[in-house]
Amino acid sequence: MPFSDYKTALVTGASSGIGAAVVERLCREGLQVHALARSADKLAELAARTGCIPQAIDVSDLEGITRLTQEVQFDVLVNSAGVDRPGSILKADAAGIDLLLDVNLRAILHLCRLVLPGMVARDRGHVVNISSIAGAYNFGGNSTYHATKAAVSMLSRQLRIDVFGKRVRVTEICPGRVATDIFAHVHGDSKETYERFVEGFELPQAEDIANAIAFAIAAPIAVNVGHMEITPTLQVPGGLSTARPGQAQA
Repeated sequence: MPFSDYKTALVTGASSGIGAAVVERLCREGLQVHALARSADKLAELAARTGCIPQAIDVSDLEGITRLTQEVQFDVLVNSAGVDRPGSILKADAAGIDLLLDVNLRAILHLCRLVLPGMVARDRGHVVNISSIAGAYNFGGNSTYHATKAAVSMLSRQLRIDVFGKRVRVTEICPGRVATDIFAHVHGDSKETYERFVEGFELPQAEDIANAIAFAIAAPIAVNVGHMEITPTLQVPGGLSTARPGQAQA
């Protein structure tokens, strides 16, 4: 099993949600896991619970992530960090666009640039990019989020070409709605947010996504699980809307 071939992992967005669940799962597999996020307090709690190595670095801190990747050779990279600022491009502001580009796309590009050459040189490694069904399907608002996630989806396929001929695998995980605290981060930590997005729904848990990632990593080295779309059974993406002239809402 490839887990036995890998020694180190870097997980971004590790302080909560899917990222924290991935850290816990990979630690149980015996990897030395570096958990990267901004919140030093939450990382300290995670380290006490799992034995991971906390890295209190903002994923958009290019100097910080460069220094870390120069100090440690990573066999597994899980790009889990992500942010959202809901709204159509008609209501977007410059700060929100820059934030999503920095965290959702630019950081992933830089981490792949920094980590992949070592994987190629060692002829082993696995990159897992957590994108979203928003990278493939359109729904109301979140224009910048859709754009960044679609870019990560294309990047994930392109990486396979970049590392062709080497035993470096790339997996894109595309979650739908998952019961995590991302909704509180985006819409406010309130009873209304919980009722709107979580309460009463049958949703995958963060641990379910972590287990899917572990499945992809544990596959035989000859097997690359390239793309996994994980949604609630009772959720479907897509839809069709038609407006009469004058009725369309911005």
